[in-house]
Amino acid sequence: MSDINEIKYGFEPVYDRHSTVLILGSFPSVKSREIKFYYGNRQNRFWNMMFSYFGEPYREETEKKKEFLLEKGIALWDIVMACRIVGSKDDTLEAVELADLTKVFDEAPIRAVLLNGSKAFSLYEKQYGNLPIPHYKMPSTSPANPRFRKEIWWSTFDELF
Repeated sequence: MSDINEIKYGFEPVYDRHSTVLILGSFPSVKSREIKFYYGNRQNRFWNMMFSYFGEPYREETEKKKEFLLEKGIALWDIVMACRIVGSKDDTLEAVELADLTKVFDEAPIRAVLLNGSKAFSLYEKQYGNLPIPHYKMPSTSPANPRFRKEIWWSTFDELF
């Protein structure tokens, strides 16, 4: 069990000056923190959905995943940079420090933000909801979300890519 008193830290963003779509999760899961990269739980639907949409084979290695994102013009980050959390449960987030998204917005021509799940969406809305960049609440790719539908992601991708 995770110690709620311990501050945990997220990862640096993946992006470059060609990134046009920013995907934001809430905070890395326990498994993601173990492997030190986004969506590290093999049960999470994120990577399979992404590779499948673009018709590409799944890539296991972190560097290959980064290359894939950058090839597609996708930036990836989490809205929470530091917090206290029990396990991987978003509803236990405390002492939340939000990411300074201006870092990405200033260096990349981001034209849309996709929020992976309700928690990412609500935190983004609170801090960045007034920005003139369209943002979309997407169904969480977490294995804990029984209502996940990749078609919602894919139809949004159809508009953006």
